[in-house]
Amino acid sequence: MPVQPVEVLYTAVATAENGRDGRVASDDGKLDVVVNPPKELGGSGAGTNPEQLFAAGYSACFQGALGVVARQEKADISGSTVTAEVGLGKTPDGGFGIKVAISATIPNVDEARARDLIEKAHQVCPYSNATRGNIEVTLTVV
Repeated sequence: MPVQPVEVLYTAVATAENGRDGRVASDDGKLDVVVNPPKELGGSGAGTNPEQLFAAGYSACFQGALGVVARQEKADISGSTVTAEVGLGKTPDGGFGIKVAISATIPNVDEARARDLIEKAHQVCPYSNATRGNIEVTLTVV
């Protein structure tokens, strides 16, 4: 798959100290969090972790993409929510990888319409576009 050119409109900058057991902060000071491995991976679980940060970003981005699609389709998505579950595990080659499950609740449309909207949002969302073909992403209407 060829690299898709992008005209950059905004650039976020964050710096990590001590990797998964330290701190990460944005250059503008709006994000400054302690990161620690979760207890499930032998860490203290005292702070957040990269998977939670990725899940937060992906769910917010996907909700935004859903809004773009809904406006184009003239669909009422008020009261909708998007949840991203990010799983971390070992790959067959001995490395580590992630997989994502996106679930959306869209109370004002029927299930078929909701499914259509999230499929279209998946084509628009920058996180979906960045991960497409690289990780498993499942979509579910709740």
